[in-house]
Amino acid sequence: MPGGVIRKWRPSLGLVLGGALAFTLAAPPAGVLVTYWLSPGLGFRNAALLVTAAVVLGTAVLGILLWRLILGPVTALTERAEALGRGERRAFLEPLRHYGTREMGELGSRVLDMAGQLQGREATVRSFTDHVTHELKTPIAAIRGAAEMLEEAEGLGDQDRRLVATVVASAGRMDRLLTELRRVAVLREADFRGVTRLAEEAEALRPDLAGLSLEVEGGTVPLPLSREGLRIVLGQLIGNAAGVGATRVRLRARAGDPGTVLTVEDDGPGIAPGDRTRIFDPFFTTRREAGGTGMGLHIVRTLLDAHGASIEIDEAGDGAAFRLIFPRTAGDPAA
Repeated sequence: MPGGVIRKWRPSLGLVLGGALAFTLAAPPAGVLVTYWLSPGLGFRNAALLVTAAVVLGTAVLGILLWRLILGPVTALTERAEALGRGERRAFLEPLRHYGTREMGELGSRVLDMAGQLQGREATVRSFTDHVTHELKTPIAAIRGAAEMLEEAEGLGDQDRRLVATVVASAGRMDRLLTELRRVAVLREADFRGVTRLAEEAEALRPDLAGLSLEVEGGTVPLPLSREGLRIVLGQLIGNAAGVGATRVRLRARAGDPGTVLTVEDDGPGIAPGDRTRIFDPFFTTRREAGGTGMGLHIVRTLLDAHGASIEIDEAGDGAAFRLIFPRTAGDPAA
């Protein structure tokens, strides 16, 4: 059973903490009394040294017990959670070596079982998405091929040709949507953890600019995302800017109190107020006639969510402006 815990007696957390507190409170007066009792036979100096050695030994034993019963299991569970974040399957298949107290055993078992269930559900969703998209591509290709053949047929009226053109365009859109759905499923599981700086990626972004000028501020600020992940995010946002007629894109990175913030701003027409609450929804697009699937910003948000980051609209921007927020963590090099 994933995360299974061997059933054996373990002290309760209350017993461990109560015992440690009792030892801490009792050691000083007990040491004084024992020193007083041993002094006539050993002398005060020898008695004090003996009692001190006993207290040091008792404290060391208590420290070892606390490490094994509390700190060790907590540290191991933290490391296992990090391994789960990296997608390592063994992290929930193998139980911890030591669970310490009864409560830590129950907590560790439930956390690892929950991780296994979540990863199993993620795999199920991925498998279902792959199967559905694969099965649907064949009939869509057949519909598209048949419609294209009808376009070349003779004797069709204008209304019929418009209908056939609609079928061809719809089939193409469905094919693009299936591709984007598979991409979303892949990005939910992909690991793009790492550190990247805008100064290192500016040149790699040039092919995505499509004639746009690029301005970079804070190019040396470390962003907690791998180069591939950052390229997917910025490539999508820059592509959107180019698609609406923007001529300039500005990237600004800074390390602040809530964490690292990356602002992506263009000088395009901006986002209509009525669209701001739906802009990240899947399949929402204002460029349907131009082939937009409405999955671009949803893909960006999915990738960022999977890595603990978020994206929101920056109201202060003149054109379209987005703020990507990477919360500060203990492993953040910018911390």
